[in-house]
Amino acid sequence: MSMRLSLLLILTMTVFSGQALAAPVVEPELRIARLHYDGGGDWYCDPSSLPNWLESFSQRTGIVTAAEEAVVTLDSEDLYQYPFLYLSGHGRIVLEDLELQELRRYLDAGGFLYADDNYGLDTSFREMVAQLYPESPLVPLPVSHPIYHSFYDLPGLPKIHKHDGEPAQGFGVSKEGRLVIFYTWSSDIGDGLEDPHVHNDPPAVREAAARMAVNIMMYALTHP
Repeated sequence: MSMRLSLLLILTMTVFSGQALAAPVVEPELRIARLHYDGGGDWYCDPSSLPNWLESFSQRTGIVTAAEEAVVTLDSEDLYQYPFLYLSGHGRIVLEDLELQELRRYLDAGGFLYADDNYGLDTSFREMVAQLYPESPLVPLPVSHPIYHSFYDLPGLPKIHKHDGEPAQGFGVSKEGRLVIFYTWSSDIGDGLEDPHVHNDPPAVREAAARMAVNIMMYALTHP
């Protein structure tokens, strides 16, 4: 059994802990875990994005979600209760050797990392991935990849904010045919999920971000 499949098992009060099923958890709802990292970057950015994402996912799919995300570090005792790990920010991310080892162990055990560059994270994130999986670099994902078609049939990664004007791109790291890292660059999905007044994005842009977010979560649920 993979750790990603435990996202479904959470709904029946069990959770996978890497090697064996842990004791039943109190809350059956699906929850995203936000990664608290060092290096100076604002890991806590877009505070309304994840609650809105969870609410939207529940409304659109019928799967029960928690009202808010969890916050974990790579040495958190409950890390393996959350098979879906979210990372974002504008600045630098630095992981120590032991943190890199733990993140790789988490991903190799079936965990899934979604990283969303909030304009400024790109250089340090790519350096981190190169350390994490030197044998498996980030590669662009084609628009035919299942992550763009797991719930909504999308034409690719939406462009939410302009920034430098580069086209939005989705990248991934796969191990043994399994996508373990999905990285969105020059897109800003998290900004598009924030409360409407934060960035004043038009409804069509917010809807594009919401659909992509639903697809990312659904992909993690259905592609162990």
